[in-house]
Amino acid sequence: METSVRRVGAGPELVWIHGLGEASTAFDACVAAMPGWTHVLVDLPGYGMSPRGEPRGLDELATELAAWLGERAPVIAIGHSMGGVLVTTIAERAPVCVRAIVNIEGNVSPGDCVFSGRAAVYSEAEFAARGLAEVRAWVGEQAVTSPALAGYHAAMAHAQPEMFHRHARDLVALSAREDMAGRFAKLHVPALYVAGVPDGICARSRELLDAAGARWIGIEPAGHWVYADQRETFVAQVTAFVKET
Repeated sequence: METSVRRVGAGPELVWIHGLGEASTAFDACVAAMPGWTHVLVDLPGYGMSPRGEPRGLDELATELAAWLGERAPVIAIGHSMGGVLVTTIAERAPVCVRAIVNIEGNVSPGDCVFSGRAAVYSEAEFAARGLAEVRAWVGEQAVTSPALAGYHAAMAHAQPEMFHRHARDLVALSAREDMAGRFAKLHVPALYVAGVPDGICARSRELLDAAGARWIGIEPAGHWVYADQRETFVAQVTAFVKET
């Protein structure tokens, strides 16, 4: 897999997978607050410092990530948003690659498609020509009072439009099925879902997680970037979870 990978710290490995349009730098402040681990920070293909390439869907990307993880000892994988969907898919298909996962705000239902939904309405050509710039401008307008959104706005400048668009369409399609909560609850490895409340995943998604019997926590007040909005609480909750696995 052609991707940029950074390693920070020393100890057991935690692998961090970012969300749609983002980069591994989104986790830097959180990683700094979690000593005692080797943090493996991945820029997915087409994002951050990784090279651009032929767009491929989330299923193919999950397969590539699983193969890459399979080359190392079983790790704990932590994914945000699209990354949460990816680590869940990897744990389904290749549970030997991970000994536990943390899904942060991964898509569960259509109400969670705040950013992917805006991108998916364009055709691929339209998104490459003007769509990414328009969505990024909209994010910039919202970022005036949100450091997390300001970081997202900056990261989007380095995203490959074709990859972003393909992944946005995939997220919208899988969210429409509303089966992610059930899939997460049925995983055969320890799994924790972390939601930002009240402004992260929508109420419908929280209901689906409850109905599926998924292990999840809500941290409040927080939004989609819960690890930035409530860093101390997030770090405490995730540290407690990974130490028990």
